[in-house]
Amino acid sequence: MFDWWQPRKALTEKSGDKARAGGISGPQIMLEELRIRVPRYLDDVDQAKLIYPACKRALSDLDGDVRSVWDHTRLEAMRYVTMVPGQEFELLSSADRQIEMMNAYLFQRPHDETVIDFTGAATTDFAIAILAGLNWLTHCAKLAGVPPSKQTGTIRNFRRIVTLAHSWWLTEGAGERSSQLLAKGERPPLMLYLIWTDYTRLAKHIAAATVFGSSINRAAKLVALPADLIPRFEAAQDPLELDVDTAQS
Repeated sequence: MFDWWQPRKALTEKSGDKARAGGISGPQIMLEELRIRVPRYLDDVDQAKLIYPACKRALSDLDGDVRSVWDHTRLEAMRYVTMVPGQEFELLSSADRQIEMMNAYLFQRPHDETVIDFTGAATTDFAIAILAGLNWLTHCAKLAGVPPSKQTGTIRNFRRIVTLAHSWWLTEGAGERSSQLLAKGERPPLMLYLIWTDYTRLAKHIAAATVFGSSINRAAKLVALPADLIPRFEAAQDPLELDVDTAQS
C-alpha cells in the first residue's frame, strides 16, 4: 500500500516544480513552496482571475485543463494547513515530532467542517485543518460528480493511513531510517507527506470528473483534448508529471 522505502518516480517538470511537488527537494522546500503558492492562488481567486473552486471550471475556462484542476484542487485543500496559527510546521515535517502530531490527529474527533476555528494548540489545530482539507475534497467530489465509491470513507481511510504510519514511527531506529530515506530523495511517512499524497489522490478523482465527465470514457467525446491525454493522466501520480501541453490552447 505504501512506498516509503521506494524511490519516488522522477517528475518530468523543471526542478522548481519538483520542489513544489515535495519530492526530492524534501519537506522544508515543499513547505516553503506551499507558503508561496497557496496565497498566490487564493489572490488570483479573490481577483476573479480564476473560477473557484477549480472543480467548477469548464475546459474553455482559464486553467480548465486537467493538470490545473488537479493541482489547484489540491492547493485548495492544503490551504487549511498553511493557515494554522504559529507556523509550527515541524509537527508535520520533523521526525522527532511525528508521534506527537499523529497522536493528536488520532485523538481528534472527526468533523465535517470546512469553515474552522482554531484553538491555539498547534497539534489540535493541525488535526482540525487536515480534516477540513479532507472535507473540502469530499465537497468538491460531490460538486464534480465523482462516483460515490471513490469519495466515501475519506476520513476513515486517512485515519487508517496515519495509524500505520504511527506504528512505523514507534519502531526502533525510525528517526535514523527517516533521515536515510530523505537523503536518498525518498519519502518517509512524515505527516506532511501523508497529507500531500492523500490529497493528491483525491484531487485526481475530482479533476477527472471535472474535465472528462463522470466516466473517464467520456473523454473520447472531448475532441479538443490531446489524443494521448487519458493514458498519461491515468499513469500520473502527480499533476506536475503532466506536460504543460495538456492545457487548453
